Amino acid sequence: MTMRSLTRRRFVASVAAGASIASFGRSHRTTRAAEQVTVALDWYPNANHAGLFLAEAQGGFAAADLDVELYTPSDPTVVLQTVGAGQDTFGISYQTDVLLARAQGVPVVSVAALVQHPLVCVMSLESAGIARPADLAGKTVGYPGIPSQEAYLATMLEGDGLSLSDVNLVNVEFNLVPAVISGQADAVMGAYWTHETILAEREGYPVEIMRVEEWGVPDFYELVLVASESKVAERTELATAFLTAVQQGYQAAIADPAAALDTLVTAYPETDRAVEEQGLELLIPVWTDGVPAFGVQTAERWTAYADWMKGRGLISTGLDPTAAFTSTLLPSLPATPAAVASPTG
Repeated sequence: MTMRSLTRRRFVASVAAGASIASFGRSHRTTRAAEQVTVALDWYPNANHAGLFLAEAQGGFAAADLDVELYTPSDPTVVLQTVGAGQDTFGISYQTDVLLARAQGVPVVSVAALVQHPLVCVMSLESAGIARPADLAGKTVGYPGIPSQEAYLATMLEGDGLSLSDVNLVNVEFNLVPAVISGQADAVMGAYWTHETILAEREGYPVEIMRVEEWGVPDFYELVLVASESKVAERTELATAFLTAVQQGYQAAIADPAAALDTLVTAYPETDRAVEEQGLELLIPVWTDGVPAFGVQTAERWTAYADWMKGRGLISTGLDPTAAFTSTLLPSLPATPAAVASPTG
């Protein structure tokens, strides 16, 4: 990914002048001090986090007596470690990384799925004529040097009659868009079809994508909200109160994406509004696709994906994937509302 500068930020809830954002429920005044909660983000604030910022701006966290800090760590790769150690209350990470961390003894649990399907894909320029994995034969494929993404590519190639030996795999780190635009790579593995594709096309380079789950990789949750095992076991009321506000925030973002985008931009003025507007349009359907409400996870999904990771040698065969998540802390809400407005304005 094209990383912006990652700095720790305190989110101070405010609403853009003229934005019409309804509050959650009734006015709430507490007689006790709100509990401090930190949420370590996986990346700089973007469309995937819109529901969190909307929950904050609309008073959902305050109504639950929570003083929530949403921030991007200086090193987002340590989110699982800080959450597991209790330094952060919650964090956003990846299903893949949760399983890898648990294999190394890090006591973290996924408590909600932010995205119901993979966002990672193979991206190439439309002019390259790459429509399926077999078209990568003899081509140079750039990737960020992440073993799981190498395994995605291997699975996709094998399903179409090739192997990794049939391509030239090069580590381009997170310079995915520059690599494919400059011709350093014919295609890149690891681009998000909700972000890098938008960046490339806004620079005038139409792209083609191959989504990993459409070419043999088991469907998985790209992003998940995590807590420590001790928090899940000992602070269930806190976790449920927080997740209730989060779920309401995402439900509200789905119903009114314009308000969600306004709140994100207000909280983080550096946001490229046009890029995140397109990203939000793509993300809203996959936040709740196939599930009754935002955040739901299933044992079948975790088990199938873990079995694939075991088969690829990424985690040990003895790891229990059903211990890596819980859906019992999620509130029970009505069906996800239909979006009523585009995120323009």
